[in-house]
Amino acid sequence: MKTILTGLRPTGNLHLGHYFGAGINYLKLQDEYDFYLEIADVQALTDNFDNPEKVRKNVFEITKDLLAIGLDPNKVHFFIQSKIPQIAELTVFYSNLVTVARLQRNPTVKNEIAQKKDLFGNNGESITYGFLGYPVSQAADITAFDGEVVPVGDDQLPLLEQCREIVRKFNSIYGETLKEPNQVLSNTTRVKGLDGNEKMGKSLGNAIYLVDDKETITKKIMGALTDTNKIKKDDPANPNVCMVYYYHKLVNSKENVETVCNECQKGSRGCVQCKKELIEAMNKFLEPIQERRNTYSDEKVKEILENGTTKALEKATSQLQKVKQAMKIDY
Repeated sequence: MKTILTGLRPTGNLHLGHYFGAGINYLKLQDEYDFYLEIADVQALTDNFDNPEKVRKNVFEITKDLLAIGLDPNKVHFFIQSKIPQIAELTVFYSNLVTVARLQRNPTVKNEIAQKKDLFGNNGESITYGFLGYPVSQAADITAFDGEVVPVGDDQLPLLEQCREIVRKFNSIYGETLKEPNQVLSNTTRVKGLDGNEKMGKSLGNAIYLVDDKETITKKIMGALTDTNKIKKDDPANPNVCMVYYYHKLVNSKENVETVCNECQKGSRGCVQCKKELIEAMNKFLEPIQERRNTYSDEKVKEILENGTTKALEKATSQLQKVKQAMKIDY
């Protein structure tokens, strides 16, 4: 089986955007590849360096979420990035193969710097060396496990291309040692936020999390964006600009979705009724995920991470040895 590598930063629980944008794809890929799933705590510290407790706590939280959606620890090697020192060593080696100017031009990096003005300043003047260089660290993540395939969204493609550039540069200098990874694109479009934003995000405050309880879900959905042109209950509306209808399409049955759409367009459905029905459908959708999550104790999650990290360490040790031999530093 080919090796696939992906990673998630432990900065908070998974939300619907993660589930539909990546999680469903992971469930399929775990049966087709030798799957390494990195809990990227080191990369999480690049913009959470002043809040290490948050990162540490979420290592276990995000692992529980991944298990809750149905990932099988017998098929997926869950591992903690900071427990694999070979990744840090490869990052140092690769840092000689990419210029600062190239990193600054990376579209993904530029976008994320712009989103973090409170941390890095309006023009990124306070950006840290670690954050600017995280594409190099990601290249180390992938190549440490001889990763041949990486599941990504469109917004992550520049990072993967950066990895391929580093691999080509390394091989041109030291000989054919590393594999250029290919992408597996998710066939699910990015999930919008409750506020209509094109992206559902932790920092945007517009997400429904897989761990949200019924009270929280009710509060969030009752505040979701609807058609602003619908003033009265019996006014016809456009469901395509309504986030309540948007989420009905994600979690409700096809038959119910058609009913919602038709009644909305005819003006025979009020927004409050529609939101209450979505709340019921959302709770029904999340219930089996939350029940499965509750079966994993902290001790069991720790054991799964330890087993996966042991497996990952074996793979990375072998790969680093190959790299050092190519670089003539295997003293």
